[in-house]
Amino acid sequence: MLILLPPSEGKADTGTGRRLDLTRLSLPELTPAREEVLTALMALSAAAGRSDGSAGAGDAALAALGLTAGQRGELARNARLDRAATAPAGQVYTGVLYEALGLATLPPGALRAARRCVLVSSGLWGAVRLTDRIPPYRCPIGARLPGVGALSAYWRGVLSPVLTAAAGGGPVLDLRSAAYAATWTPPAELAGRTVTVRVLHERRPGERTVVSHFNKATKGRLVRDLLLAGARPRTATALVGALRDLKYPVEEQPVTAGRPRRVDVVVTDL
Repeated sequence: MLILLPPSEGKADTGTGRRLDLTRLSLPELTPAREEVLTALMALSAAAGRSDGSAGAGDAALAALGLTAGQRGELARNARLDRAATAPAGQVYTGVLYEALGLATLPPGALRAARRCVLVSSGLWGAVRLTDRIPPYRCPIGARLPGVGALSAYWRGVLSPVLTAAAGGGPVLDLRSAAYAATWTPPAELAGRTVTVRVLHERRPGERTVVSHFNKATKGRLVRDLLLAGARPRTATALVGALRDLKYPVEEQPVTAGRPRRVDVVVTDL
């Protein structure tokens, strides 16, 4: 089973170990693309960091990264990513989903499974495993970088063969947000083995809403529960069954040929 997660906006303040080495990251086929995006991000961030706040290239760079003038510290960090201390990606990402996933409190067997089957999408790295050592950074998938362009389109042209190969012959649990899901669409031969999840909050019978914060928390708990249960589904149907076995209220949506299977997880308590 392959589990795809989005990154988090919340990240650790600093790394704790050796400097970044792109050649030591998993999915080495992505190394040239990672180097290109990293170089462009560092150059853009350095230019923005030199800005005095007046209109011009510096402010345009801030806008390209979705940052405000009060977030210039993020730019200074971005500008020296190649010299920054790193930590495992599972420690760098600290947002709601990762808090609910609770990697630090997983027993050894579940933690090994997480390291083996989870990939985290990233605007900077394309995709990384939880054990890959990366520095904290700021590079949303909606950014546009000089010489690279829109990151969503850039990674869409790079990730397809890599993630398709990473999926192997098993099911894919795709929990990425829409922006990151746009970087890789499972090909037709893999779509039937892919399950996407939408979390709905049912306030009262018949009244359901999509909620962002608790969507992330529910997805983190869902992955944690699958790992703790030692679930190893071999098909998409078995994966949906595993979620039901864990007492998640799952509702399948109509299947569209050549598209991933879609399920709603309906929660009443947030």
